[in-house]
Amino acid sequence: MTDCVYLGVDVGTGSARAGVFDATGRMLASASREIRMWRPEPEWAEQSTADIWRAVCESVRAAVGGSGARAEEVRGIGFDATCSLVVLDARDGPVSVSPEGDDERNVIVWMDHRALGEAARINAIGHEVLKYVGGRVSPEMQSPKLLWLKENLPGSWHRAARFFDLADFLTYRSTGDETRSLCTTVCKWTYLGHEEARVEGSVGRWDDSYWRAIGLGELVDESCARIGRRVRPMGEPVGKGLTREAAEALGLAPGTPVGVGIIDAHAGGIGLLGAPLAGGAPTPDALERRLALIAGTSSCHMAASREPHFVPGVWGPYFSAMVPGMWLTEGGQSASGSLVDHAIASHARGAELIERASREGRTAQEILNARLDALAGEKGLAHRALLARELHVLPYHHGNRSPRADATLRGMASGLRLSDTLDDLALLYLATVQAVAFGTRHIIDTMNAHGHRIETILACGGGARNALLLRAHADATGLPVVLPREPEAVLLGSAILGAAVSGDFGGGAAPGAGGAILAAMVAMCAAGEVVEPAGGDVARFHAAKYAVFLRMYEDQVAYRGVMARALPAPRAH
Repeated sequence: MTDCVYLGVDVGTGSARAGVFDATGRMLASASREIRMWRPEPEWAEQSTADIWRAVCESVRAAVGGSGARAEEVRGIGFDATCSLVVLDARDGPVSVSPEGDDERNVIVWMDHRALGEAARINAIGHEVLKYVGGRVSPEMQSPKLLWLKENLPGSWHRAARFFDLADFLTYRSTGDETRSLCTTVCKWTYLGHEEARVEGSVGRWDDSYWRAIGLGELVDESCARIGRRVRPMGEPVGKGLTREAAEALGLAPGTPVGVGIIDAHAGGIGLLGAPLAGGAPTPDALERRLALIAGTSSCHMAASREPHFVPGVWGPYFSAMVPGMWLTEGGQSASGSLVDHAIASHARGAELIERASREGRTAQEILNARLDALAGEKGLAHRALLARELHVLPYHHGNRSPRADATLRGMASGLRLSDTLDDLALLYLATVQAVAFGTRHIIDTMNAHGHRIETILACGGGARNALLLRAHADATGLPVVLPREPEAVLLGSAILGAAVSGDFGGGAAPGAGGAILAAMVAMCAAGEVVEPAGGDVARFHAAKYAVFLRMYEDQVAYRGVMARALPAPRAH
């Protein structure tokens, strides 16, 4: 057993996971525990920090135990999490975000769209900071959610003493230090990480005029104490490491270094982009030609560049929010894996298929993929993609994050038949997967039209385990899709943050701490399988379907125009 291991903790939408890695990026053990979610309204989602911390502690204890490492052999810890909003009172107790008043439910989950109206009002102001979020703030970001909380739950607003992004809550719970992450604050809170600091010990600054303009000026009057006065980049340690209480709960040694936290998708970027593809470490120029695709419940599309690129409808540019010293542009789809799951579960044959998959020890996707291969053979088609020639899906069931940046858009399907067989489900599943891939192409095309030069996709996440989805992305975009040697690239990215603060890769608390991340990325990242795009008829097929994909959006806008001329739109509530 090595005496030098690093711990990555990933808190996703439905579970907390922990992974133990050695200095080469090899995962020695992992464990996960489910997290509870409340859905009081169709587009609302709430969680509990107590439940999340329980899941974190249980998964860490199980992973470290499974690795054979002793507590003192864990050299550093990195945390990543969804960009969910945490609310605590002055004693660090939970404060309810639910109209039902249940304090246990003190987290507004990233995917929650209750703040649609607040986001629209903020966007109508047109403040200068919106330039750094693609021109429009999303209801998935924190300032619309804070405004919703103030206006709808004033009791909770006044009780709240601390607002955290979930990753920053985890480092606070572990160390007792309120330092916020440059990643979380820049990407989800409109923090200006590239500008000169106004607070000693911090990097970047808040734009006070933004908070006043949107009706949250009291946050500024309080010197930003509730949203974070000290903001530091990844690659640096938080406080003095694990407190004795946190160490006991996690089964680790007090004082173990804890790195500044990161958003889960961005951890995936850290765990992907450093992989050598042509021998040797990637240069800054090579990094600019790569896109990290984190395919999970939602999808994130992360691109780094040496200069800022302003891409309409795409989040960013964010300075040093993922790769140290480089600008990040972040595209995304609010529903990708969850949309594929929905297409299966909501179909008339969905329950039957899911039960069969459980009985046979396979996934529903594996069964459908095999059936599509068989159908293509029966019909004499050279490629299974061609089966969906007459069936088209617009994957905006949960709105569009980018590049449309319109959370009010909805999904569409064209080509449905009066039939509900398993084969019909297989075809709908295929068309849905293709639609998700076309969403990725739309994001990449938009990025490249505004200064990026993306030539290769590096993919991880649950979706990357689905061969059909990988093939669809390669063929739809015309780009190679590279898988990492370590499939759990998000966990690896968090572990790289732990490695960066261990001192084993240089850096530590020094000004050049970002160099430790880069050094750990090169040492711990590696490439695996490569899916090359198809040409010929398959490429022409996808080009035609992509044109339909773009046209379906135009059609939806036209339909809305017809209805708007006939009847006034109902008020949002």
